[in-house]
Amino acid sequence: MSFEAWIGRETRATDQLDDGLAARWLATFDLARPHPPIMPQGIHFALCTPQAPTASLGEDGHPARDDSPGSFLPPFPMPRRMWASSKIAFHMPIAIGAVIERTSRIASVSEKEGGSGRLAFVDVEHHTRANGTLAVVETQTLVYREAAAPDAPLSPPLGEARFSPDGWDAHRVLSPDPRLLFRYSALTFNTHRIHYDAPYASDIERYRGLVVHGPLTASLLLQLAADTLGENRLRRFSFRGLSPAIAGEPLHLVMKKGEAGYDLAAFADDGRQVTQASAAI
Repeated sequence: MSFEAWIGRETRATDQLDDGLAARWLATFDLARPHPPIMPQGIHFALCTPQAPTASLGEDGHPARDDSPGSFLPPFPMPRRMWASSKIAFHMPIAIGAVIERTSRIASVSEKEGGSGRLAFVDVEHHTRANGTLAVVETQTLVYREAAAPDAPLSPPLGEARFSPDGWDAHRVLSPDPRLLFRYSALTFNTHRIHYDAPYASDIERYRGLVVHGPLTASLLLQLAADTLGENRLRRFSFRGLSPAIAGEPLHLVMKKGEAGYDLAAFADDGRQVTQASAAI
């Protein structure tokens, strides 16, 4: 089956960044209410979230996909979905109280063979407007892959090295726990079970524990940049997931000045790189 017909499909959503959502986001990250009331970068991840009915969710928690005209994402036969990467342009900060409109468009669809079997990639362009003015443009890449075998080794394997922050200008370490993951899932209305259902994560998708959301790690890196450079200073930010981060394990967030801006990354305690990122002001 060809999925090229999905290229160009669009969906639109509206929202409002009200006081309640702002307070819940800030509480999740232990941040104080900003004055003036301009929210930190990364809040757009919690705006215009998918609102599929519970009855339409698949086994993994994601909205089920089919070949109907109303199915926004293509119905690839590969059942496992991951957020692979994002390229984000920040055009304007988003204030508490702003009315939000988002247009999402399928920009590209491709398939290839990987080391673990067939892979499918979808690029989705999101244009987010606040009070009618363009605020954030994001191109998000989703990847679909084959299911792991029931007896596959748990991922990622434990390494024997130790992360060192040498060579990085800024370093923060924290251990994302299930409470943080649960709150972030609630903020973003993300029902993928690898983030809150430990038996499912290990028995079905073969992870070593609950998986930290890719955009949650990205949000933490954005906060590291804000602590270093000041709030809402970034004009460009991109990130790519390299390996799963597991809840309850130390996560090292680092940043340094690069040749064309700033390099950021997240590392597991064993030295395994979780996320690669870059930013420009």
